Amino acid sequence: MKKSAAIIISVLFSGLALFAQVTTDDAGFRVPEDRIRTGNEGFASEEFRRGVQAYYKGAFNEAIVQFEKALAYLPDDNLILDWLGKAYYKAGLEGSALSYWNNASENGYGGLLLENKIEIVRERRVTGDSTDKLMRFSEAGAFPGEFKGNLIFSGPVSVQPNYDGTMWVAAYNTNEVILLNQNGKVVNRIEGPVNGFDRPSDIIRLHDGNLLVCEQAGDRLALLNSKGRFEKYIGSKGRGTGQVVGPLYLAQDYLERIYVTDYGNRRIDVFDKDGEPVFFFGKKSGDFAGLKGPTGIAVIDESVFVADDQTGSIYEFDRAGNFIRELVEKGTFKKPEAIKYWNGSLIVCDSNRVVSVDSDSGAIFEYVRTGNAPSRVTSANPDVNGNVIVTDFTANEVYVMSKVQELVGGLFVQIEQIDASKFPNVTVELRVENRHRQPVVGLQEENFYLTENMRPVSKLKLLGAASNNTDADITIIIDRSINSAEYAREIESSVKEVAASMNGIGTLRIVAAGAIPAVEYVGRPDLLGDFSLEALKTKQTKSAACDLALRLASNDLINAAKKRGIVLITAGAANSLTFEKYNLAELSSYMNNNSISLSVIQLDQGALGDELSYVAESTSGNTYYVFRPQGLSDVVKDIIELPQGIYQLSFTSAMSTNFGTNYLPLESEVYLLNRSGRDETGYFAPLQ
Repeated sequence: MKKSAAIIISVLFSGLALFAQVTTDDAGFRVPEDRIRTGNEGFASEEFRRGVQAYYKGAFNEAIVQFEKALAYLPDDNLILDWLGKAYYKAGLEGSALSYWNNASENGYGGLLLENKIEIVRERRVTGDSTDKLMRFSEAGAFPGEFKGNLIFSGPVSVQPNYDGTMWVAAYNTNEVILLNQNGKVVNRIEGPVNGFDRPSDIIRLHDGNLLVCEQAGDRLALLNSKGRFEKYIGSKGRGTGQVVGPLYLAQDYLERIYVTDYGNRRIDVFDKDGEPVFFFGKKSGDFAGLKGPTGIAVIDESVFVADDQTGSIYEFDRAGNFIRELVEKGTFKKPEAIKYWNGSLIVCDSNRVVSVDSDSGAIFEYVRTGNAPSRVTSANPDVNGNVIVTDFTANEVYVMSKVQELVGGLFVQIEQIDASKFPNVTVELRVENRHRQPVVGLQEENFYLTENMRPVSKLKLLGAASNNTDADITIIIDRSINSAEYAREIESSVKEVAASMNGIGTLRIVAAGAIPAVEYVGRPDLLGDFSLEALKTKQTKSAACDLALRLASNDLINAAKKRGIVLITAGAANSLTFEKYNLAELSSYMNNNSISLSVIQLDQGALGDELSYVAESTSGNTYYVFRPQGLSDVVKDIIELPQGIYQLSFTSAMSTNFGTNYLPLESEVYLLNRSGRDETGYFAPLQ
């Protein structure tokens, strides 16, 4: 009896530090210092601590159970309500999360920060994750070529954003290519080979990751590796096949052919992926009068769109160079420059404005106008954060243009994990998004500000960003419904091709979607070179539980690599995949809130089922046909290049742990140009 009583007293008083530590008016577990804590408060403290630890381990269902036990002891505690909402949010049950957050907010807890979180999550549920494609842009920031009398670059003419948030800028006047980060700081500066660049006019990233620079005055193209080191020249000066005079802008199609607008020869030159000349087109033929001044160029599927600064129009050709039509009337543009493809439309730069041109109808929408000051925008390219990066040659500036709604809404910051196992050294993982769930990539240490109980932490250091990772963990779901049975060979080849494209890096899982989904394989991808469907234990079934398979696959990826995705191999609309246990909104939310995308490999050419289309689109996944000309090697590459706004930081804590029983509050603020966001949470140090 004495031993039992001692244990009870220990449990009761283990919660005292938690209650005493949280002293703000709107925090949970707040009691007067001179009052003896009740048994319910002590038991709630223990359950709460276990819930926080389970949450940071990615065991969200377990965390929900622990928080609900704590809430049973203290039904009106706001801190428990807040954490229960967090756990439900990460589990994909956003409706339940909003309910608990609303209760806490109505009790006066959380202030504007919690109200803003509720508003953003509610808006996502009502309007979805995407914003209106046709919306005016406004300047979110500008990177001048000169700062305090020091020249940084001159004559920015083209920009190539990278998936890690940085951007390459071709500087025409200073004959260089510079690499800028999201804050506008120069990370790298490349002047080309020994003889240097000769008026670089465009830069693009090729499918293999290399960079290609167009040198207008040099009458050639310079091939660089992914880091910017010179490899070789492509093309030479002249009028024959493979020769150019005054080349301006570049594009590449899905078969990796390179297209160059040859202004001096008034044509388009085409090279293969190795830089060998193929043919040229754009001369007068039939009813087409021929190109007069080809500038911008973009390739969309089988179509090639070319701007002409002499006629002020955009022409459409097929990939063989045959003229198809005039997309917009002559004189529509004053001086069109670069063309880029984004969200189903062409982004065209024209003097002092950036416009969107529908690639089907030719309808025009003005994204942004730079005003009446001297201006000549030459390139506008969307970046990984949903901004449009614009180069202004005359003003000598690089603009970051964002949708007005994003500038008003600010950033959505979430502290996702805290590892205090080596306390006082603490590691924190944060996710930064805009209010429409798009990750914010490319932040640096200077963009973060962390405090403990409103006091700045010491020795803050940015350890890394998930966007810089070059590998991913992949889970392949194989449709075991009878409708996919006739595609056995295609399924096996798809698994082998996806596994091979992982280059032996990362973990590959295989889940068979049968009546009851099961994990069939977990291990190295390079061990599946001889994969066969006969090795699967899951039998074929009339209807496969796709929702259970997606949930199972997602569960295994929660604690996987930061870049992760699910690849479903299925017979498209002809399958018998069912969604009975989980609704589509819950599935999509669970995957989105844990950075998991769904891509689909279709075994037939039928339309993809509505359910799969919804989940794939909601999670930023892609759809691939198994027999597409370029193969399936891009599946893993596309998953790796999906934006990830997850950052890891470390700091040294100065908080008192009371042998690991104190709840230690942590606040995080993130700043980027003229936007900011904030989150508040807490953690426990190890028990001693």
